[in-house]
Amino acid sequence: MRGLTNGRSPGRGRNGTQATSAAVAAFVALGVSLSGCGAGGTGARDEGPAHAEAVEGAASPSPVASPSKVPERVDAVRLVKTDPKVSAEVKRELKPCVGDQYPVDVSYGKLTGQSAEDVVVNVLTCGDGVGVGSYVYREEDGAYQNVFQAEEPPVYAEIDRGDLVVSKQVYEKGDSVSSPSSSIVITYRWASDRFAEEYRTHNDYSNAVGGMPSPAPEPEN
Repeated sequence: MRGLTNGRSPGRGRNGTQATSAAVAAFVALGVSLSGCGAGGTGARDEGPAHAEAVEGAASPSPVASPSKVPERVDAVRLVKTDPKVSAEVKRELKPCVGDQYPVDVSYGKLTGQSAEDVVVNVLTCGDGVGVGSYVYREEDGAYQNVFQAEEPPVYAEIDRGDLVVSKQVYEKGDSVSSPSSSIVITYRWASDRFAEEYRTHNDYSNAVGGMPSPAPEPEN
């Protein structure tokens, strides 16, 4: 009868103990599970961000720069020599300076409003590099056509923001090749299938600059 003095039957006490043990075991298992998630390098939480970064990298590849288009090069020497508009004098001047190196400057750019680039050719002298002829060639039906020329030396043509700029040096008696007295700069613009003059600038240079020796400095007292 002593076993009944606590008011609980033996069967009910055993069932309660089993339930308590099961609850403790579940709590311990839950604690181990949470501990595993928080530990470095072993839980699912470690794999999540790494996987997300991999997906993000695959979805956003680094851009690859495309190479810039290089204009098609022309044989400027042949272009000038076979051009019936070029004077015989300029063609005689157009000869190699050293080896097979010809005194020509070539520029490519948009001047005449078409998709293909135009070609500007300057023919120079070998000795002092004086421009003896400037030409603009425009591609038409697969061939280059002479649409501008200036053969009054010294002359030089350039492309400036879609305009053709031609510079002419003016020499007076006694001027050296490197020191002209003045220059004329003419800007041409393509209109109605030809180049029309837009601006003209005349520049006079001083003959005093560089012509007199600088005075010697006075000695200090």
